[in-house]
Parts: sequence; structure tokens; C-alpha cells
Amino acid sequence: MIALSLAEIAEIVGGRPHDMPDRSLVVTGPVVIDSREVRQGSLFAAFAGERVDGHDYASRAVEAGATAVLAARPVGVPAIVVDDVVAALGALARTVVERLGATVVALTGSAGKTSTKDLVAQLLQHKAPTVWTPGSLNNEIGLPLTALSATAETRHLVLEMGARGVGHIHYLATLTPPKIGLVLNVGSAHLGEFGSREAIARAKGELVEALPADGVAVLNADDPLVRAMSSRTSARVVLFGEATDADVRGENVRLTDDGRPAFALHTPTGCSDVTLRLYGEHHVSNALAAAAVAHELGMSVTEIAEALSGAGTLSRWRMEVTERPDGVTVVNDAYNANPESMKAALRALAAMGKASRAEGGRTWAVLGQMAELGDASLAEHDAVGRLAVRLNVSKLVAVGGQEASWLQLGAYNEGSWGEESVHVSDAQAAVDLLRSELRPGDVVLVKASRSVGLEKVALALLENANEGEVAVR
Repeated sequence: MIALSLAEIAEIVGGRPHDMPDRSLVVTGPVVIDSREVRQGSLFAAFAGERVDGHDYASRAVEAGATAVLAARPVGVPAIVVDDVVAALGALARTVVERLGATVVALTGSAGKTSTKDLVAQLLQHKAPTVWTPGSLNNEIGLPLTALSATAETRHLVLEMGARGVGHIHYLATLTPPKIGLVLNVGSAHLGEFGSREAIARAKGELVEALPADGVAVLNADDPLVRAMSSRTSARVVLFGEATDADVRGENVRLTDDGRPAFALHTPTGCSDVTLRLYGEHHVSNALAAAAVAHELGMSVTEIAEALSGAGTLSRWRMEVTERPDGVTVVNDAYNANPESMKAALRALAAMGKASRAEGGRTWAVLGQMAELGDASLAEHDAVGRLAVRLNVSKLVAVGGQEASWLQLGAYNEGSWGEESVHVSDAQAAVDLLRSELRPGDVVLVKASRSVGLEKVALALLENANEGEVAVR
């Protein structure tokens, strides 16, 4: 964080100093919400959660080097007491961003936010110091924490914005006003909460409404609901995608033998070939979105193509591809899932499996519940199960309760012999099955909503997987 005295912070957040003999002390370290992450000069923000109350760790945080605590009540150590810690954190972030003067790039969408954010960050790092959202910390707490991790040298802030209701993105945009707003797509994620894709589009479109007249709205030309958002902003509109009228577009899209996307990147200033390190054709759209942002910020098409071709994933459990010493490949995409991302992952698995099938290997899809789909849940799970069979996935392993049984039933009804799928009760049962069945050359995809915790399957398959080093691809 940029250096601020405790007196300045108290004024910014409208707080009351308590047990603070010296208000001139300066916060020089990051703002943290976990006392274990405190560094010398930090500000510790104490939140009262369902299971843990951060106020109980205030003394420990100060002992570890925190200059003070941002709290909702006095805690017996130097503290700035406020009525609402979340609101105070947002106010502090807003002021810091204003003083920094860095370019804020905000992005949202139903699928691909984190992967695209990682790509944008890696591209912009080639141009100037860049800070970006770690993982998926894209809510009213995670977003301010990311902004407050910026330093005086930061020139770009790449911020992921999530929404669970109308008004959420509008609020986040008031905390860190964006100069560039990127909308990826409108899908089925959180359909149970929003009720319709049109309602999701209204919420996602709050990002482009927040842009200034001299800002840039980067919109997906291939998604009609996103393209239509051009009428909701006074900012200049840049389209990306495979549509012929996209300003930044991909042509000759194809997959390499091992399932990596390749395409010709066209921009208003030239074109260049790209071959991604990432797996799955769905990353083409993500890469084009990142390229559009980078082009707006002054990178040449050659620089963009080189950076994209070298970029990987910065966030865990998103299409993490690891090859075991025995030749089994594990694809850990278990961080989250919705119908669009699940189908994209299955297509990536099918593409990756072509080479393995030629050598006798098989493809395994270990899938679990997709949460928050409301009345559409049965149909969406059934459709994913059927798609697995249509893509010729060797075996679907559906893990968990009722929603998983719908996955398996869809595959069973689509299949010919009833052997294309199996339903198991939990992650351990899936691990036991796979350990007994996997053989060299097999490719295993693991994916479900975050609440399922299906990453345990992938981690178990990689733990002590024979002797030698595993190869992360």
C-alpha cells in the first residue's frame, strides 16, 4: 500500500482512534484480514465472520508487526474503530486508487473471469508494474484488498468483479473506478439467483455504465447480450471475438495435437500468430479479450502475441495440467464450475485425449455438482452428462448427491452400453475407483463447483504418484 499515517487513514474512513498514543505512525505494509499474513507495517482489518472473529486476533496481529487494527470495536491495541469495517475498507481503497493514478482495468463475465484476468495481468506486466486480483477475490472485501496491495510504482490495476445480484458491480466500480471495462460473456452462472440470462446481463452491464466518457468498453462481439451493452455506455467501444467486425479478432482458430489453441491475432495495427500454453479452445476468447485490453494500453501486436504465447495460469485449480511419472495426465479444473465452463472443459479433455487414444489411453471426466442453477439445474446437469458421451469421453465419474446423479443419468441415457458412466458417493470413492483403474496414457479431468471440494481427487491422484518428479505442463 502507499504510505499513509494512522491519522490520515482515520480521516479517510471516518474512524475513531483508540489506544493509539502516536497517530503519526505510518502504515507501509499491506492491508490484511488474516493475522498470519501480517508483515511489519501492515494494517490488520478485523472482520467478524460466521466461525471466526478477527477482533480476537488483534493483539496477535500487532505483536506480529501490524501498525494498527481497523475494527468495529476497541480491541486493547492501537485501532481505528469504525461502524462498518467493509465500508471503511472500500473507502480506503477508493482514496488510494485516486492518489495512485494507475489505470484500472475491471472485468466481469459469467465464465472465464479469472483465466482472462491472469492473461491481462501477464500481458500488462510486460509494459509496466501491474497488480491484479489474486485467485477469485472479486467481492466487496477481496477487491479493496487487491487495490490496497498496490504501491507507488503500480501503473495498472487489473481487477476481477463478481456479482451475485443487481447493484453489486455498480458498488465495486465506485470503489475502484475503471478506465477500461471488459465484459466477457453472459452465461448461466448464478442463474438460480438472477432468474434469467437477461437479468445477469443487466447486472454485468453495470460495469460499462460506470466507465467515463474517455474510457473504453471492451465487449465480446460473439455474445449478443454483451454486444448489446454498447448502448449502455458513453465510453468508446472496442469489440473482440471471431466475428468479422471485431476490432481485435481471431482467425484460423485450431487446436494443436495436444489440445492447445492456435490462431491468427488481428488488431487495428497488424496481425501475428499465437499458440497458447493453455488447454482448450475456450481460451481463444479469453486471449482475444486480453489482447484487446493490451492493445488499448499501447502494446504492439507482436508484443501481445509473444506475451500470450508465453502466458500460463496464475491461479490454482484452473485447468492445471500435470503429467505423472507413469504417464497419467491429471487436469485439475476443480476451482469452480457452471454449464459453460463445464462444457468447455469437456471439449478440452476430448481434444487432449486424441493423442492419448492413439496410444491406448483413455479420457476420464470426474465431475460434480454445478451450484446455484435454480430450476435449470436438472436440465443443465443432464446436458453435461450427455455431452460427455457425445464427445466420446471414455468414462464419466459423477461424484456426490442428487445433482451428480443427474450428470450420470444424462450420460447413461445418451450412451449405448450403459458403461460410459458411473455414480460414486464422494471424493474418496472416486479416488479409490481411479487408483484401481488408471493406466499410462490416461487423461483425467476433475471439475465441480467450489463447494464440492473436488480438488481433493486431483490432489490425491498426484500425491506420491510413483517415484520421480511430476511434470507441470
